[in-house]
Parts: sequence; C-alpha cells; structure tokens
Amino acid sequence: MRKILISISFLVIFLLIMLPFLGITFGAFEEGPQAFIHALVRPEALHALKISFIIVLIVTLLNTIVGVYVSLEIVRGSWISRWLKPVINALIDLPFAVSPVIVGLMVILIFGPNTALGAFFEDHNMKIVYAIPGMILATMFITFPLMVREVVPLLEEIGTQSEEASATLGAGAWRTFFQITWPGIRWGVVYGLILTIARSLGEFGSILVVSGNIINQTQTATTLVYQDAEQFQLVAANSVAFVLGLISITILLTLEWLKRRSEKVSSH
Repeated sequence: MRKILISISFLVIFLLIMLPFLGITFGAFEEGPQAFIHALVRPEALHALKISFIIVLIVTLLNTIVGVYVSLEIVRGSWISRWLKPVINALIDLPFAVSPVIVGLMVILIFGPNTALGAFFEDHNMKIVYAIPGMILATMFITFPLMVREVVPLLEEIGTQSEEASATLGAGAWRTFFQITWPGIRWGVVYGLILTIARSLGEFGSILVVSGNIINQTQTATTLVYQDAEQFQLVAANSVAFVLGLISITILLTLEWLKRRSEKVSSH
C-alpha cells in the first residue's frame, strides 16, 4: 500500500507539474534558440518583465515591513483583546479564500475613476486603477498573509522572557528587537520574503482585472503570456512562461536550501 501511494504521488507530481513545464520548455524552443531570444527581447516583453520586477520589489519590501510589524502586534500587542484576535486572523487569511479576480474588482470599486477616492487621487495626478499603484495594491492584498503566517509561529515559540529581560536591563525597543527578537524570526522572514517574491511574480487574476493589460504601460509578464496565447503566438507565450517558471523553481530551490541550512544551524 505504501509503494502504491508513493507511486500515485509521483505520478500526480509528474502530470501536474513536471509534464506541463516540459511542454512549456519544448514549446519555447520549438523554433530554435533565435525565436526564443526574439520572444524575450521584444519591446513589449522587456517592458512587461520590467513592470513585473518593479511590482515584486515594491510589494516584497512593503509586505516585509508591514508583515513583521503586524506579526509583532498580533503576538505581543497587549491592546488586542482575546475576542479580537480571531477576527484579525480571519482578515489576514481572507486572501486565501477570495478569488484574485474579486480582489482586482475590489480595487476598481474602491479606487476606480468613478469613485470618490479615485476621483480624489486623479485630481492630485495620482492614478490608481489601470496603473502601477493599483497593481501593487492588488498584489499586496494577495501576498500579505505569506509573511505573517511565517513570522507569527516563531514569535509565539520564542516567547517574551528574553525580550522582557532586555527591557529590564535598559535596552530600548529597537535594540531589543534587533538583538533579541530578530535572531529568532529571521529565517521566518526570509521564507516569507521568498514566498512573497514567487507569488507576486506569478500573480495573474487580480493584475489582469486592475491593470487593463495595456501594452507597454500596465502589462506584466503573466498577462503578456495570456495575450500571446490568445493571439496564438505560442512560441512567444511559452518563452516568457519558461522564464517565469525557471525563476520560480530557482526561488523554491533557494527556499529549500535555506530551510536545510537553518535546521543545521539550529541543531548546532
């Protein structure tokens, strides 16, 4: 029975992950390396990759700062009552339950040009919807739980004794954080950061809705793949998808390496 279950697991992994990626790889190089390179150096492809990396950079930076702070408040915040914590946890996990398409629609309903907030920002020369700020907001909402869910368990595990001792000895809040708290949560922050990068890079549904998929303006790498596939430019679509898949695999392998390294450090 054990061998059968292992075989089924490997078969599912092969059919759902390895086989599609092999298909993308063969599709990307179907017409040779020159067609692959040409698909990547197109102006629209270069611009889409640039927009994707800008979004990933900003979202990762903001989610790291805000996520760590929110995690500290959830675990250490004395102002949060016992009945309020489950509500906050449910709100944090909301992106896991809501479709990304709905997230994009929510951004449009709140910051669209026909709304009060949207009109206010546009009057101050700040466009949210169908622009990079709206795409960043949607991606932040989707990826926000990843950092919090990595850091909160570590904060609960290390407890407060060392932090209280540090405060008793006269250390300030920042010094206590960097000398006591940070060493205990740094690997969780690294894991959350890597997962945020991978998820931000691959986000599609909310981006497609909130960006308008405007070529050379608000198009990301994922929406470019969608457009190329719709126009039956399969080599171009597979080429960009191959690069995104390669980046994601590299990120996940890095995560596994960091996990093993952290386990070795903790064992010593």
